[in-house]
Amino acid sequence: MAKSKDKHNIYIEIGDGVPIDRVLRKFKRMCDNYGIVKEYRKREAYAKPSVRLKEKNEAAEKRRKKALSKNVRFSKKI
Repeated sequence: MAKSKDKHNIYIEIGDGVPIDRVLRKFKRMCDNYGIVKEYRKREAYAKPSVRLKEKNEAAEKRRKKALSKNVRFSKKI
């Protein structure tokens, strides 16, 4: 039903009798899967390379803290 012919385009074939709300939900889901909205928001405003690096490091630190807190929480149950 859905074909991805190009890396940047989403194609959805609509059959007869298919409700438009179902097609829209499928389109939105495909956009999320391909990361189109995320990419659009990333390109919406220019960020200097130093700012991007700082945000990347902060995100990595946040992931590390989250993983560490999960490990500590589950290790106490033993």
